[in-house]
Amino acid sequence: MQGLPGTLLRHLKHSVSTLLPGSCALCRQPADMAVCTGCRHAYFEQHQERCLQCALPLPANAASLRCGDCLRNPPAFDMTVAVCDYAAPQDQLILALKFGHELALAPWFAAMLRDSILRRPAFELPHYLCAVPLGAQRLAERGFNQALEIARPLSRQLGVPLHTKLLHRSRETARQSSLPIDARARNIRQAFSLDEHAQHTVKDLHIGIIDDVMTTGMTMHEIATMLKRFGAAKVSTYVFARTLPHT
Repeated sequence: MQGLPGTLLRHLKHSVSTLLPGSCALCRQPADMAVCTGCRHAYFEQHQERCLQCALPLPANAASLRCGDCLRNPPAFDMTVAVCDYAAPQDQLILALKFGHELALAPWFAAMLRDSILRRPAFELPHYLCAVPLGAQRLAERGFNQALEIARPLSRQLGVPLHTKLLHRSRETARQSSLPIDARARNIRQAFSLDEHAQHTVKDLHIGIIDDVMTTGMTMHEIATMLKRFGAAKVSTYVFARTLPHT
C-alpha cells in the first residue's frame, strides 16, 4: 500500500474500516457503530437546553430561549443546532476525525446532528446545505474538509440538497482556536465569498451551514452576514460540538 497515492490510500482505509468489525471511538470496546450504545447513552442522551441562536447552554428555567449575549448583540445567523459541548470526552471524537483521519466518524456525526435537528420544536429544514470551506493550503495539508465530510451524509439523511460550490474561502486564515478572543473577528473578516455563478441562488432562501465545532460563532457570523448581503432570508448553523465560553 506504500505505492498508493495519499487520497486513494485514505479512501481505501476508510472502506476497510466500514467493512470490518470495529471498536467504539471513545471506550475502544467492540462496537458495530462508531460510538457504542453505552457511550452514546452516557455522553449524548442528556439533552441540554440551549440558546436558540448560538447553542450555548441555558440555565434551568431560563426566561428566554436566547442567551443574554444573543439578546444584547445578536449574531447574523438565526439559529444553531449542536449535538454536544466541546468537552471531554466528546472532544476526542472531533480530534479523531480532524487530525486522526478517522473519516468513518463523519456519518455518525451526521446522524447525531440529524436527530438533534429533527428534535427541535417547529424545526424548519433549509433549502440548501453547505459546509464551511477550508483554505487551499489547509485542505492540501489535511487532505479533506471535515465539515464537508459531515455535510454529505447529513444532506442525504435530511433530504436537503448540498451546494458544494456555494461558499469559497477568499484567503487563508489562522486557526480561530489559536487566537485570543479579540483577534478572532479580525482574522475571519472578509475571509469568505459567494460563488459568482450562485450569487442569485440564495435570495429569499433558508441556508444551512455545517461545521464540526462552533467556538465563538464568529466564523458563522461572517458567513451569515455575507449570505444575507446577497439576500438570504434565514441562515441556520449546524455543528456537532459547541465550545463553552470558559474554554
